[in-house]
Amino acid sequence: MAFEHIDVALGDNAVATITLNRPDTLNALKAAMLDELREAVETLPGQDARCLLITGAGRGFSSGADLASGGGLPDDVGAALEAHFNPLIEAIFACPLPVVAAVNGPCAGAGCSLALAADIVIAGESAYFLQAFINIGLIPDAGATWLLPRLAGRARAMEMMMLGERLSAKKAAKWGVISRAVDDDKLMDEAGELAARLAAGPTLAYGLLRRLARDAEQSTLSEALNAERNAQRDAGRTSDFQGAVLAFLQKKPPEFSGR
Repeated sequence: MAFEHIDVALGDNAVATITLNRPDTLNALKAAMLDELREAVETLPGQDARCLLITGAGRGFSSGADLASGGGLPDDVGAALEAHFNPLIEAIFACPLPVVAAVNGPCAGAGCSLALAADIVIAGESAYFLQAFINIGLIPDAGATWLLPRLAGRARAMEMMMLGERLSAKKAAKWGVISRAVDDDKLMDEAGELAARLAAGPTLAYGLLRRLARDAEQSTLSEALNAERNAQRDAGRTSDFQGAVLAFLQKKPPEFSGR
């Protein structure tokens, strides 16, 4: 897959690495780049990828929306969300594959939302997360107001969004915003190992789990229990489950095919 603003590489381990590739702007997000990201997220599951790993080229993950390339301030700032940002976030949550984000350096604004939309977020210790919208009189977007309270709790999320201050990688891990903070020089190795482990796992079950986790935020207990019951039926009919049970009985490690 050839793109202008992102790089996509599908490894032999079935991990598709998507790299935001505008390092001269700290990977600022422009409309064309967002559309390329969405295309990659939507098409890679049909091209032998079994896990997506998203990271940024150069010194940072993403500085957020590219305010310098818009040719002036639009009358409707929200129009870009509707046309480009929101469809990307929806595509990430609808993706049937597990998604890992490896965050290096600054991760700000909509770039922060993009990273936190992943299932598992690993950050280098020098990385930081920033919701700076309020500093220019805007509100957090690209799913931030939905994601952050669910990750960090309302009190911490409101502090982060209303003060517009940097959240260090270590503090983000402590707050539960991300999974872990690691040494900068180990970031891609650890993220790659994790992505490879997920790619070798029961892909269909991961997809069902991702959907359940998203829907549970708006479900009653009874609705969640019923959804789990139906998803477990579907998971139980997969070759992965049947093969794993046989491997367990034979005292062998399971091998998952994603079917």
